[in-house]
Amino acid sequence: QVQLVESGGGLVQAGGSLRLSCAASGLAFSNVAMGWFRQAPGKEREPVASIDYRGANALYANSVRGRFTISRDNAKNTVYLDMNSQKPEDTAVYYCAAANDRWATMGSREYVQWGRGTRVTVSS
Repeated sequence: QVQLVESGGGLVQAGGSLRLSCAASGLAFSNVAMGWFRQAPGKEREPVASIDYRGANALYANSVRGRFTISRDNAKNTVYLDMNSQKPEDTAVYYCAAANDRWATMGSREYVQWGRGTRVTVSS
């Protein structure tokens, strides 16, 4: 059974930092791309970042590029999202997802496994 478990969410002040983690089990983690998505209250889910199976290439949403960094540790079956210079508009539930391919992609249709999410609140 595939499990993706996010952790690291919480309350942070604007300008602060958080690190999200997603521990994966039950899948060939080192063979698939991983992504982070978020859904703010009253809004649709949107892609945040994606990383290929080796951790060599990453994609970012324009809204987070330069502030967020996605990385992975295939030995630990874990993907991370380092969030810096956070803004109130980063407030959302953040979801980890596993793709059905090796290559980084921001298309949600490419993701077949999803975690339950972790909430991030950025206060102004």
